[in-house]
Amino acid sequence: MSASTLPPFDPADPLGIDDLLSDEDKAVRDTVRQWAADRVLPHIAEWYEAGELPGIRELARELGSIGALGMSLTGYGCAGATAVQYGLACLELEAADSGIRSLVSVQGSLAMYAIWKFGSEEQKQQWLPKMAAGEVIGCFGLTEPDHGSDPANMRTHAKRDGSDWILNGRKMWITNGSVAGVAVVWARTDDGIRGFVVPTDTPGFSAPEIKHKWSLRASVTSELVLDDVRLPADAVLPEVTGLRGPLSCLGHARYGIVWGAMGAARASFDAALDYAKSREQFGKPIGGFQLTQAKLADMAVELHKGVLLAHHLGSRLDAGRLRPEQVSFGKLNNVREAIEICRTSRTIMGANGISLEYPVMRHATNLESVLTYEGTVEMHQLVLGKALTGLDAFR
Repeated sequence: MSASTLPPFDPADPLGIDDLLSDEDKAVRDTVRQWAADRVLPHIAEWYEAGELPGIRELARELGSIGALGMSLTGYGCAGATAVQYGLACLELEAADSGIRSLVSVQGSLAMYAIWKFGSEEQKQQWLPKMAAGEVIGCFGLTEPDHGSDPANMRTHAKRDGSDWILNGRKMWITNGSVAGVAVVWARTDDGIRGFVVPTDTPGFSAPEIKHKWSLRASVTSELVLDDVRLPADAVLPEVTGLRGPLSCLGHARYGIVWGAMGAARASFDAALDYAKSREQFGKPIGGFQLTQAKLADMAVELHKGVLLAHHLGSRLDAGRLRPEQVSFGKLNNVREAIEICRTSRTIMGANGISLEYPVMRHATNLESVLTYEGTVEMHQLVLGKALTGLDAFR
């Protein structure tokens, strides 16, 4: 093939990754991108500065209407999308803001997935259709004030009282907590760690919102307080006991982060690229200087390598071949590189890079949270280290 017959170089897709996508994949991506452009981007700087996400229930219903909630699950009103399509949606949502992607991830990959995977048929029928439609928001209670990376030592516990369960404990850093209608809460029992489906209007349950955050500001983050919360026997998730339950949910959410982080990186890169082509210093656009082009080239390489990695993992998940270690590989690499892309973009934009008129600093500070939730850098390094050496270095 001669150079004249080759497709033109596309700065937005330099590796031609779009060639890997089906028409349906592109339709899903474009639908979510347009929704984010219409409903999030005009307001997100204001929401971020105010530290709030107004109208979250309306946003949830709109996300439900485009099939973005629990979208890779099947049945119960869920879209039944492929893993790649779900990943593309996460990328577009996080290109708008990590807080919006977190709302969707917690709803679908944590709360809904737990009920879908481990719940009874009655629990699925009761909650999943309403959650898929965005009529009920869910949250997922695993992390505690004193136990983040070590959930095996959680203090929240559930005791039998006749046929009922009594839950007591605290959960921390819970996305959607204070606006949720249902919480999936993990607690110690005499039989091991179990999951419980907790309607948030149950007496003894409260979810005070966490304030004074400097990251994920356009996201609802709460503490969960369980003070003698009495639940019926059928509130427990019947199909799992032990940490396998919550950890499998986290794996599903981490997969979405692999894609989502590249959305934040893309938005920051695009802002820096546009700025470099229009900002003039020393008589020409700064994008015409070698050092700026070196930064842009390096960022583009890492951005599109990350998207290619995400697509590869999505294809493996669709084929039923994705291992947890591979998800750790993706989360470790893509979030780390996304933060570096944001920081480098900020250097190109100079002082303007810290302004909320541009998305760069907002994405950079959001990614500081993404870096450590759903598994810190160190935990994913140890997962990969164990897989590579066969030696367990967690303790």
